[in-house]
Parts: sequence; structure tokens; C-alpha cells
Amino acid sequence: MLQFSKYQGLGNDFLIFDNRSLVNNRIPQAPDSEWIQGICNRNFGVGADGIIIILPPIGRGDLRMRIFNADGKEAEMCGNGIRCLTKFLGDSDTHSIWNIETLAGIITSTLHEHGAISIDMGEPLYLPNEIPTKLCIENGKLPTGIITIDGISWDIISVGMGNPHAVILVSNIETIDLNRWGNTLEQHFIFPKFSNIHFTEVLSINHVRMKTWERGVGITLACGTGACAVLIVTHTLGLTKQQAQISLPGGSLDIHWQKSDNHLVMTGEAKAIFDGVLTPEFTPAPEDTVNCLSSNNDLYKQKSVNKIEKETIICSKSCMDGCLYPDNCFSRDVRSRVSDLIANSSLDEIITLTTDSIESRIQ
Repeated sequence: MLQFSKYQGLGNDFLIFDNRSLVNNRIPQAPDSEWIQGICNRNFGVGADGIIIILPPIGRGDLRMRIFNADGKEAEMCGNGIRCLTKFLGDSDTHSIWNIETLAGIITSTLHEHGAISIDMGEPLYLPNEIPTKLCIENGKLPTGIITIDGISWDIISVGMGNPHAVILVSNIETIDLNRWGNTLEQHFIFPKFSNIHFTEVLSINHVRMKTWERGVGITLACGTGACAVLIVTHTLGLTKQQAQISLPGGSLDIHWQKSDNHLVMTGEAKAIFDGVLTPEFTPAPEDTVNCLSSNNDLYKQKSVNKIEKETIICSKSCMDGCLYPDNCFSRDVRSRVSDLIANSSLDEIITLTTDSIESRIQ
């Protein structure tokens, strides 16, 4: 059965799948987007803001992370996600520092004795083509511009943290209707890859409040890379110091923009929620490409009465709505054994299996 762990950082929650072991390597490295949407659905799935897949490193890192938002699209980085991953690693590892490969580069995370987690988020991105955005740098250091929607104009400041962010300064974030403006701003044409949207209220030179519409997810309780983007904007404008408390609906993060190396360091917490296993119908099909017979005319062409030209089927794509040829499927034996295990195991045995998984990671 496919095991997973659910963790949250300031209410931003993720399902973590550990693919480092060949024995447990049962989830595709790039799962089908519809499967991700289904498993992240809070009514019909497990429920999460996204999934994290842990993989062996391909470069100088200790491991590699791939993260997919609830809409099924892959993200370059996620501050809360990498804190959750760090807590997961700390629950099963004797180390306290990890170099994690991401699409945004290698990120160093540290788990402190008191439970706080610090992430070296790297340097910010200012150039429009790096963020990316169609906004231009005019008089200052950051790309800025005005977006007008339904007669309402918003002053936008864009910055990159390996993923795109747009910061909007307001006098009172409680008056902002995120459901009304979030999605439209996220998908505005000035953001070629869409953007995270952050409405921001500066309370003092040491304290900022923000609310986030997260790209590919919607309203979330927290956004780590977004908190870094907010500090970059407010400090560049002279509104805050280079270190400040960023308050989000799910809690607070400490963000420090280190002038020595231009890196931002994010410090906050993450917590385990539960471990679980997916039932066979929720387990994604393997990535293996196989040949199997089918009567589907789109995949096969009959050239004679007794001869069928077989085409390659990728199960995770072709069989999303059910096996095309269930009587002769390569994975039937595997599915049968998993079903037998569940059918012949008591609830207590399933709980014991999950408990053993937890204990093996915290000893």
C-alpha cells in the first residue's frame, strides 16, 4: 500500500510521499494532474494545499523535492512546504541540516533543538524576465505597475523568490475581498506564469500583516516565499527593517534579509498531522509503459480479423477512467495483492501498520 504523511506549516498543509527507497517508490515522479486534484480535494480526497515528493538527489544536494499545487501544476518552491519537509526529515533522521534540491536551486534547511525551522531561501529576483512579469523597472529597484479591474486600480510590485509574487500595499487588509480579486489578479496577462498575490498592511517597522491568494491553490493560511517577498518590498521602500515579523492568518514567520550575502532566512514551525495509506482506487498508476490489448479504437487499429496493431499505453494517462483491458492488465496481480491485504487485515492491523511507520521515523 502507498504510504504518505500529512504535515502543516501555519495551516498550509501538504501530503508527503517518500520516493527515496526503491521498495517504497510507488508514486510517479510527476503524477497526473487530475490525480493530484483528486487527492488534494477536501471533500472527496485526503485534502491538502499540495503534495511533496521526496526523491534521490541528482546534483550536490542530500535529496530532491518536487512540489505540486492542488491544481496539479508543479511549483518551483514553497517556503511552508519545505519547512514541512524539514520536519518530516527530522522525525526520521539524526541530521539537523539538509541541502534540498528544488526547481529554484539548492535550499538549505535547519531544524533547531527547540523545534523552530530555519530555511535559507536564497536571493530575491528583481529582473522582470526572471520573476517573470511584464511589469517594468522604472524609478526604483523593483518591477511596478498599475492593474485596473472593474474600475478598481491596484498598485502592483513584483518580486521573485524562485516563484513569482505580487505585493499590494493597503491600509487595512480586512477590507480586501480575496475571493473577488485573487484569481483575477493571479491570472492577469502581466504574469506569464501567473503569480501569488499578497495584500499587505505595514503595522510598524518590525511588523507586517499579509493575506495571500496562492497561485494554483487559492486562499491559504500562509505562504513562506510570499512572506519573504513582502519583506523585500517593504524594506526596499523603507517601511520596515531588514528583519521583521510577518503575520499571516495561520501564524507568524520571522524573515531576515541578510545584507552579508543578500539571502533571506525564514524561521517558523511545522507539525505532523498524521500518517496514512491510500486505498487501491486512490493509488496512482505506475509510470511504467506497457503494452496490453484493448478494443479502444483510438488506441488500436485492426488490420485484419486476427491481427491487431498494438500501441503503447501509459497507464497513468490512458487508464485514468478505468483499465482499458482489465482481463489482461499487467498490474492486475499487484492490485489483487493489495486488495487482499486490505480485505484480510483488521482495522487494528491497519492502525498498527501506520503506527509502526510513525515510530520508525521518530526513534
